[in-house]
Amino acid sequence: MSRTKDQAAAVLPTLLSALRLPSISRNWKHLTDTADRDGWPAANLLACLLEIEMAERASRRIQRHREQSGLPAGKTFATFDFDFPSGIRKPHLLSLATGEGWIESGGNILIFGQSGTGKTHVIAAIGHALIDAGRRVLFSTTTEMVQKLQAARRELSLPSMLDKLDKYDLIVLDSCAVRRDVESPSLGATFARRVARATQHK
Repeated sequence: MSRTKDQAAAVLPTLLSALRLPSISRNWKHLTDTADRDGWPAANLLACLLEIEMAERASRRIQRHREQSGLPAGKTFATFDFDFPSGIRKPHLLSLATGEGWIESGGNILIFGQSGTGKTHVIAAIGHALIDAGRRVLFSTTTEMVQKLQAARRELSLPSMLDKLDKYDLIVLDSCAVRRDVESPSLGATFARRVARATQHK
């Protein structure tokens, strides 16, 4: 289809909006000007615009997943004092933060220690790092999770809730003291399901 440059420029905003390409919509003008000036091949211009769109979509997705995770803001490895408490092995924690070797296999991490020793900070930092790597993470206190599971069971919506939980690569439960007679069965069934699912996908 033959168009003048001005005609193409006039319809591009509408087309890009209809196709939901906001990053290209923001960047096409200066990049096409640069391409015209420097003599870029059309394929180079198209690749550059699509790379920008993909990168910004990935950034927005990570931000959305971070907001949905419930992870404490700011509790990352960048703000963690690896010198306190003693005994923390930085390479080991950073290795866990990649998710390799334990996420897909349905592995668990248990962190114990005295109050104020950074347990929540450590596991939150692992969660933030996993989100940066494209994983889905959910952070909750144990009590909050149990209450949601029990409510879903009463409302006969437990299968739906479990399906939603299955979308997360990692579920972090903070403050894991539970009442064995009431709370353990709900959590046990939930995590048995997750381990079984991970085993099936090996």
